[in-house]
Amino acid sequence: MNVLLADDHTLVRAGMRALLTELPGVQVVAETGDGQEALRLIGEKKPDLALIDISMPGLNGLEVAARARKEYPWTRIVILSMHVDDEFVRRALVSGAVGYILKDASRAELEMAVAAVARGETWLSPEVSSLIAEGLSNKEIASRLDVAVKTVETHRTELMERLGIHGVAGLVRYAIRVGLVHPES
Repeated sequence: MNVLLADDHTLVRAGMRALLTELPGVQVVAETGDGQEALRLIGEKKPDLALIDISMPGLNGLEVAARARKEYPWTRIVILSMHVDDEFVRRALVSGAVGYILKDASRAELEMAVAAVARGETWLSPEVSSLIAEGLSNKEIASRLDVAVKTVETHRTELMERLGIHGVAGLVRYAIRVGLVHPES
């Protein structure tokens, strides 16, 4: 799998590149610290996956994702972020990203995210998706997160649509299968 890295912090890119090159079958084909340059490189290098920081000069990661979805649909976009905020996640998915991974994720999580995207699946960091995946009601999640029930309904619906899952039971089975939550003993 060919990967493009876009993050405006040189050391973050270097660390991501080092982690990615340890993964079997993964090759970093380009990297940049600028959103406009990331979009140009996606068109030029045609990577299978682009890991894009949400906050960059030129174009931000959400703008890159939206434009890449239209102009270069062969490249799957995963947003890199330090924000767990549900609005950032919603905007990332609406813009066309197929994944959202937190910058403090472990190497194992990065590997799982890359593998999931390679299989055509969507990846959300566990901190982002675990409440929805536990099978809690929309009202229970809204209460825990102190957000509107409608916000939770929108996220759950978008998550299920992106994963091709119909119903909460299927979502819970998926979460168990990929290790987001563990079945109770």
